[in-house]
Amino acid sequence: MSDRYIDFANSSIGQRLVGALGLPSPVRLERWQAGRLRPVEGPLLIGGGELAGQVNRFASKLTDAVFSYGPGSFNATSWIPGQGPKLKAVVFDASALLHTDQLKQLREFFQPLLRSLERNAHLVVLGRPPETLSDPFAASAQRALEGFSRSLAKELRNGSTLQLLYVGEGAEDQLEGALRFFLSPKSAYVSGQVLRLNACASQVQDWSRPLAGRKALVTGAARGIGASIAETLVRDGAHVTLLDVPAARNDLEALAARLDGRFITLDICAENAPAQLIEQLPDGLDILVHNAGITRDKTLANMTPEFWDAVLAVNLNAPQVLTKALLDSGTLRDDARVILLASISGIAGNRGQTNYAASKAGLIGLAQAWAPLLGERGISINAVAPGFIETQMTAHIPFALREAGRRMSSLGQGGLPQDVAEAVAWLGQPGSGAISGQALRVCGQSILGA
Repeated sequence: MSDRYIDFANSSIGQRLVGALGLPSPVRLERWQAGRLRPVEGPLLIGGGELAGQVNRFASKLTDAVFSYGPGSFNATSWIPGQGPKLKAVVFDASALLHTDQLKQLREFFQPLLRSLERNAHLVVLGRPPETLSDPFAASAQRALEGFSRSLAKELRNGSTLQLLYVGEGAEDQLEGALRFFLSPKSAYVSGQVLRLNACASQVQDWSRPLAGRKALVTGAARGIGASIAETLVRDGAHVTLLDVPAARNDLEALAARLDGRFITLDICAENAPAQLIEQLPDGLDILVHNAGITRDKTLANMTPEFWDAVLAVNLNAPQVLTKALLDSGTLRDDARVILLASISGIAGNRGQTNYAASKAGLIGLAQAWAPLLGERGISINAVAPGFIETQMTAHIPFALREAGRRMSSLGQGGLPQDVAEAVAWLGQPGSGAISGQALRVCGQSILGA
């Protein structure tokens, strides 16, 4: 649904009034559109240590305007504060900051460029996983990057975002895939996130269709976020099978026809659901997206056993049971990608949602626990945790709560189903096996949780 406040705040009259009253002034976020050729449309600035040099080697694939700033000698045009062009993307390698005294380089690099960012700019800080460093001082300095990055992300304006990527030894060749996502409008509603990249042998062969030849299953796919996920997977080259309850058959069938995919109507909580699902997937799966979920909100004092059991059965037990059956049967192939749709409620909690938050936190725990075991087969498993997303469900929230949900984030607005779908599609890529057992929040850096 339309966000009338953003429409007003970005009108000529609204801009003057909002500015005069000191009200929040969120900008319309730039999102990926069909026909776009490069992840970054504008100047990309690179600075820092050795990892920045590696980024510079493929930077020309990201944009046609690459600049360097600060220490480091790269084959790029030097950017001069106050004189250089406005920046659309920034990458700073902080992996060489191994002592408290060196952390001042963060201020020295970022402070001069903050007033030179274009609207909807995307910034990424690179580091090394603190837990892999034997020197306590070095580990401390690298851990400090997290506090810096999350805080600076909250200071950015005009729809800009910032992430921190800890790059493990051997994962350097997966930087291109990660930056293609985080420096582009595909990550428009992702900010203040911290992820770890690990070594991964798989690589994307064609960046225009990174999921080409891969078979995907999306549950809860008839409408809303599930339908958007299916559409985005197909856009990126995947062949999709859509699953939803029998009551959603008409919507499911229409979407499958439009996407040239298949559909399955199934109650995922039924005792025979695993066997039925395996029978319907004779060609196997490369991408499994557990999107199906329900809410039955009540405070715990008023929570009925039926409400509790239904939410835990659909949201948590069914993904566990179905995934195990697909794994044990070999239907879920080696090097597959499993994506679980969690929620920031599972991270921060939410009044009246003890059942829902428990189920979503359980999915994050499932990803963390299963990651090392599935990694033996090259399979990654991650959770995507949406925040306030503009859907039919949120459209029915009372006005005051809806407005609060929209504004309580660094980006000052709700996200779109496309934002969640882009994150899922990225985690479904071959190279995204570099990420496993992690939770990626798609919430505009909501003030709820970390």
